Amino acid sequence: MSRLTDLQLRFVNLRFGTFIHFNSGTAQFYKGDIGDWEYGVENFGEPRLFPFDPKDWAPKEIDCAGWAKVAKSAGCRFAALTAKHHEGFANWPTAYSEHSVKNAANRTDAVAKYLDAFRAEGIEAGLYFSVLDLTAGCGRRAFTEEHRKMVFGQIGELLTNYGKIPFLIVDGWNAPWGGPSYEVLPFEEVDAFVKGLQPDCLLMNIGCTDGVRGTDIAFFENGAGQEFRDSFCGPGALCQKLTKTWMWRETDPHDELQSADRIVEQARKCFAANSAYLLNISPDKDGKVDANLAAAFEEIGKKLVLPPPLTTLPAGWLTRS
Repeated sequence: MSRLTDLQLRFVNLRFGTFIHFNSGTAQFYKGDIGDWEYGVENFGEPRLFPFDPKDWAPKEIDCAGWAKVAKSAGCRFAALTAKHHEGFANWPTAYSEHSVKNAANRTDAVAKYLDAFRAEGIEAGLYFSVLDLTAGCGRRAFTEEHRKMVFGQIGELLTNYGKIPFLIVDGWNAPWGGPSYEVLPFEEVDAFVKGLQPDCLLMNIGCTDGVRGTDIAFFENGAGQEFRDSFCGPGALCQKLTKTWMWRETDPHDELQSADRIVEQARKCFAANSAYLLNISPDKDGKVDANLAAAFEEIGKKLVLPPPLTTLPAGWLTRS
């Protein structure tokens, strides 16, 4: 098997992980029904109505150790944190933008704190990064040399300053919901850059479901309606949430969550398709996990049995042509 195939197989064999959405949307949209970001700005040319001031990033406690314990209770073996979401706020003190924690009320480097906490629990900790950046104006309608410098600079920081990163989930890039295209930002160029910094770091592109020419792992955002084809045999990943939105809402502590049985059933279908399953954790605006969400993770951990590891490639496994 090739090095890439080995890495793909290893990732799929992790089976179950968590996707942690904690970014500017947590502070911006916890009231009301806006969504997790201003979708219409990128997709319909609407004016921005909710620009984010970094000074409004003021979580009282970014309890990454608590997040890790919640993930561990469910049996999660890997995790991803939204280091930067579509709004553009960087959860670490980047040198390539002023729109980051270095200008926030709470200047905690959440990327570093998250990585330390999850590694301490023995959970493989990766990162999520959005190329789409509403604040910088980086998206479908514009991808300038300054945007290129920022994208590569920030990815470089994440893969240089924080030790081993087993995978980088990239979003807002040649995606159904927006971001620069492969024509202006080729997959091969970003992949070569990532592998040049960390040869064993998988590059996963959310929304790239039709093969692995533009991603190392076919990635299905089930919360956006993406489903496996009946013939899909891996390597894949699927992400789902228990709450109504990816980022926290003030109604979440009292809302009915998706049932543990439904999540377990979906996870088993995911495993049967030789894919890993990510279940979302949405810390509140103060950086803590709601009690009902923590209890749901613990219940899932008692019910979900992970299958044995794959030792050979299944028939139909996607390879890069």
